[in-house]
Amino acid sequence: MKVTGNIEFTVTEQSAERVVGTMPVQPGILNPFGVAHAGAMLWFADVCATILAFGTTEVTAGASGFPLAINLNAAFLGNQRDGTFTATSVFVKKGRTLSVIRTTITGEGGRLIADVSTSHIPAK
Repeated sequence: MKVTGNIEFTVTEQSAERVVGTMPVQPGILNPFGVAHAGAMLWFADVCATILAFGTTEVTAGASGFPLAINLNAAFLGNQRDGTFTATSVFVKKGRTLSVIRTTITGEGGRLIADVSTSHIPAK
């Protein structure tokens, strides 16, 4: 069995305290039941949180300080078959060694789809 997919999103807002992204619900992220796969939503939330944790530093291969996720907790509260998801990442705790970020994913009409918390430490 061959399975393929396509995950893409756009960062629409980035500041020192918040990152917002949008992701289309498209065939490449749907599960066999025709709704968005939890893994695609989790990837979306994790990348938005990582962008926030990394700040305005430019990402380069092999750079130290990349924010490694060391813990991830997700509650999936809804789903949808089409439209757009919006992820909003904000700090719960912004530290030099440990940062905790909460990312909410909403769907059409502002409906809460997922609530994701991640903890990040800088890579050495």
